Amino acid sequence: MLTVLLCCPVIGFVVALGLPSARPGLIRFAALFATALAFLASLSLLAEFDPGLAGMQFVQHAPWIPQLGVAYHVGIDGISLPLIVLTTGLGFLACLASSTIRERQKEYYALYLLLEVGMLGTFVALDLFLFYVFWELVLVPMYFLIGIWGGGRREYSAFKFFVYTLAGSLAMLLAVLGLYVKTGTFDLIQLAALGPRLDVGLQRLLFLGFFFGFAIKVPVFPFHTWLPDAHVDAPTPISVLLAGVLLKMGGYGFFRISYPLFPAGAQWFAWALAGLGMINIVYGALVAMAQTDLKKLVAYSSVSHMGFVLLGLASLTWEGMNGAMFQMISHGLVTGGMFLLVGVLYERAHTRELDAFGGLGARVPVFAGLFIFFGLASLGLPGLSGFVGEFLALIGGFGAWRWQTVVSVLGIVIAAAYILTAVQRILLGPLNARWNRMTDMSALELCTLVPLVLAVLALGVFPMLLIRLQDGAVHGLLLRVLGV
Repeated sequence: MLTVLLCCPVIGFVVALGLPSARPGLIRFAALFATALAFLASLSLLAEFDPGLAGMQFVQHAPWIPQLGVAYHVGIDGISLPLIVLTTGLGFLACLASSTIRERQKEYYALYLLLEVGMLGTFVALDLFLFYVFWELVLVPMYFLIGIWGGGRREYSAFKFFVYTLAGSLAMLLAVLGLYVKTGTFDLIQLAALGPRLDVGLQRLLFLGFFFGFAIKVPVFPFHTWLPDAHVDAPTPISVLLAGVLLKMGGYGFFRISYPLFPAGAQWFAWALAGLGMINIVYGALVAMAQTDLKKLVAYSSVSHMGFVLLGLASLTWEGMNGAMFQMISHGLVTGGMFLLVGVLYERAHTRELDAFGGLGARVPVFAGLFIFFGLASLGLPGLSGFVGEFLALIGGFGAWRWQTVVSVLGIVIAAAYILTAVQRILLGPLNARWNRMTDMSALELCTLVPLVLAVLALGVFPMLLIRLQDGAVHGLLLRVLGV
């Protein structure tokens, strides 16, 4: 079933390349059909997944490079499955929102589908070599999608994204090679048994090697500077995937590789991870509050929100680890919705400057309602998904890293300040005469946002929908790290 899941965007990629450029409508339909099939395949996995079973499910293993022990080895558990559903769901909605792309559509949709292959492959790979191939595969289409179809300083932003992430990947490659030399295998299941037996000093060194690769992706301060540039200059659908999925690849790396393979390294580095999480939360929120460009504000809010993932990971508690996983899924949904709304506004106004608006609440009430909804979810209003992940991460962090957690709470206060300020400057007050003829959201735009609204509400009101799915895998990982 996982091979079928991967084949959906692969076949779509091949079909998009084979269709003539003069048939953009057909190319777009093929891409939508492929992403829709991938989403349905992920829902099928969700329906058949048994949270009560320990270990990996839907496992498939086939030799690939037997001389090196490399295999096509895929499988999922409660940590990877929610991220797969998030990837395919956002992949379909962002593809639907790609109607704003009107030039070189054949190349755009082909690269878009290739990007989805890389993201999905990263979440299903159980072979470290295969994981690294999919991890690197993401870089190439993302570079071109920003550099060709972006705006502003798109070439600079694409180059900066590529160089930063490639530098992190090279550090990770050295760690992969070092691990292979010591253990003789790339298989993550075998490595989960062999890694904890390695010398403590080597575990710490390898943990740091993987940390740099994953930290740049999250992104962790001070490796975050590529993110605002990439977000601001990327086209809206790519910003959705960048915030909704690519940042989660870094967090997933900690859950799948760093923590289970190097538990001594994870415990040794927990204090630093807690400190970095605190800095991410407060610094990201403060910089977001200083922004006048709405898209850059949302980009820096991502830096802040991903800090809760780091704090939860550093806590090494049930609440913190579950909160970190929950926050990754919630952030993908909420920030994906925020970037789609920024795209809706920019498509009509051709500006994202907060001072250029005012009074839009009366003119475009549907947009205003959705903007307020996702804004409240972003600041952590109880009853919406943003609250649950942050709350659990703070509970876990408070028991382990008290003063870091106390300082981190300031990030929530600052988040309320910059979100409510943005709402006030865009929606309230007298209407700016420039926008007297601005139209409200179209049916297509609503189709991209309503599913996210329902998901944010569902997880906010019934958080056990997700916690029950991930809890078994998270609990098993926590026991492994603590050596219980």
